[in-house]
Amino acid sequence: MRQRTIGERSTGAIGLGAMPLSVEGRPDPGAALTTLHAAIDAGVTLLDTADSYHWHVDEIGHNERLIARALAARSAADRAAVLVATKGGRGRPGDGSWTVDGRPEHLRRACEGSLRRLGVAAIDLYQLHKPDPRVPWAESVGALRELLDAGKIRAAGISNVDEREILTAREILGPGLVSVQNRFSPADRTSLPQLRLAERLGLAFLPWSPLGGLARSVLDDPADGVPARTAFHRIAEARGVSPQQVGLAWLLALSPAVVPIPGARRPASVRDSAAAAGLVLDAAELASLNGPFTGLADPADLARPAYPTDPASPTDPASPAASANSR
Repeated sequence: MRQRTIGERSTGAIGLGAMPLSVEGRPDPGAALTTLHAAIDAGVTLLDTADSYHWHVDEIGHNERLIARALAARSAADRAAVLVATKGGRGRPGDGSWTVDGRPEHLRRACEGSLRRLGVAAIDLYQLHKPDPRVPWAESVGALRELLDAGKIRAAGISNVDEREILTAREILGPGLVSVQNRFSPADRTSLPQLRLAERLGLAFLPWSPLGGLARSVLDDPADGVPARTAFHRIAEARGVSPQQVGLAWLLALSPAVVPIPGARRPASVRDSAAAAGLVLDAAELASLNGPFTGLADPADLARPAYPTDPASPTDPASPAASANSR
């Protein structure tokens, strides 16, 4: 598989968002493990998880334990190649809702729990799941700094953030900050400024729910119905591939910083997503894909390269409202 870089690690250009294997509608454990093995066999080496990826209140870390089981059955070489990215700072009380807890003491406890469940001495990539409006952002990020300094985590990431929060995290974490994970897809391009800032700062940008507008995710409202037919579908038909592959190839073409993390419940789905790393869209196809879903992003900006300014001296961009998503 084509490779991308997250910090000092090389990973497959397509990762796996493992959440669907553990939340409502999840497959049985055997099927979930089969899907994880299919991902690794297809060249996927970024597995994204979180302690809050579970269904019932008494099974915190369900998804982390699944990943640990899958990796335990792999060769030493496979285990060394896989980058496990987990997150702390959210919770699930068991009623279908999500909570946020960015207190430093909670993040320290959450990291210790993730270390135990994953069975590792240090977490490859530990991400602050979402800003907590009750806790100063610098205090939450400071907890990641402490975890880095203590050797509990090898690299830090942040998720569901605006531009100002990215810059603050960069100031606190320095080169320890390696990634930004925000919602971004054909149907939701509102995090384009964060993508461009991440690119400018040398950070990986991990789009979650990257197939919005092309396929339903576990976070979508059933009332939203089936995604409409788009240019992604038309190009997919012409190419003889799935619309999902075209969507992921489009994301990869936006920036070398992008590493999408589509979810999957079945081996066939994860293999289809992984194949997108080998799909290269031509200029005419990209131009047609940059135009749909008008109003969500300027097509000219989607085609624009990285910020031209020096990452060592970033300007302070305007801070949009924080994301109100539920993940």
